[in-house]
Amino acid sequence: MGGPAVESSPVSKRGVVPMSPYVARWDLDKTYLRTDFDTMRDLLRTAVERPDQKRTVPGAAALMRELNDAGAVIHILSGSPQQLRGRIVEKLRLDGVAFESLTLKPNLQNILRLRFKAVRGQLGYKLPSLLRRRAEMPSQTIEGKLVVESLFGDDAEADAFVYSLYGDICAGRVDPDVVTEVMRAGDCYDDDIRDVLRLASYIVPGDVVERILIHLERQSSPASFEHYGPRVVPFYNYFQAAMALFEDGRIPPRSLLRIAQELIVRHHFDGDTLVRSFLELTRRGHATGRRLDVLEEDFAAWVRAHRVAGASELTVMIKELEHHHGAIPPFSALPVELDYLHLVTTHNPRHRKR
Repeated sequence: MGGPAVESSPVSKRGVVPMSPYVARWDLDKTYLRTDFDTMRDLLRTAVERPDQKRTVPGAAALMRELNDAGAVIHILSGSPQQLRGRIVEKLRLDGVAFESLTLKPNLQNILRLRFKAVRGQLGYKLPSLLRRRAEMPSQTIEGKLVVESLFGDDAEADAFVYSLYGDICAGRVDPDVVTEVMRAGDCYDDDIRDVLRLASYIVPGDVVERILIHLERQSSPASFEHYGPRVVPFYNYFQAAMALFEDGRIPPRSLLRIAQELIVRHHFDGDTLVRSFLELTRRGHATGRRLDVLEEDFAAWVRAHRVAGASELTVMIKELEHHHGAIPPFSALPVELDYLHLVTTHNPRHRKR
């Protein structure tokens, strides 16, 4: 079976999308875009919004641009219908974001084929799409090392579950028979199950999913994601997501500073708020402060060389971070073995509410 249509954007802010040993896969709705799908009126409003009317989650565009410049390859996988492709592409262009591929949901095709479960279902759409993009990469290894990934989603439906299952399939930790049972329990169609099993056989096995970052758009408790283990990082704002990637070495210190600057200048955050966000992340064990000295040095060099917008609040942030540097208690969490057959019936907040 062919997958959903994919559109590529081969041009980045610096002219080309570089080959990179790092991939960032993004959801759009409620992760990048502030989108409401709860009522028919919400759906209609989303369908007719002009690209310049679509609202971006604060800091999301800044982080995606910084990932572009850091050499990451951006793949976007969204449950938005294919009919919105032109508006989404234009919105990303307005935000200055480059991407390697954009995959949207073939809802009209699903309706015409009487595949009504697929219209709202996420597992049967996102899992094969993720595996297909992985299998179609020009190379899954560079210089003998596996190309690693971070995945961005939200707490509205199934992202933490689907991304975790995808990561464990890539690592070879989930038996094909279990995958089949999970997808059947998740109301997936037989051809989607066959696609997943076939595509999984093309994957070079390994721990390729480094981080799963879940935007708490619905203000879900981070504790509700603890059973997924330390790989899943729930975050309230994009400073927290950027801090996790900064500590992973995926973005440089100046990128983290520019994201903090955008949140301060454009979205009315202050230095104290950003520090509290960082400390909240450390309490959950998703940040350690191990690169704060590098951040402080880069900030000092930045303000010496340039007139920096929001410098006063950034200075507050840096001084508070310096105050806490070295005082963050150690935190260790072991990887967990997930029971996907149990999780498939409990992971989705919409299903739990129903």
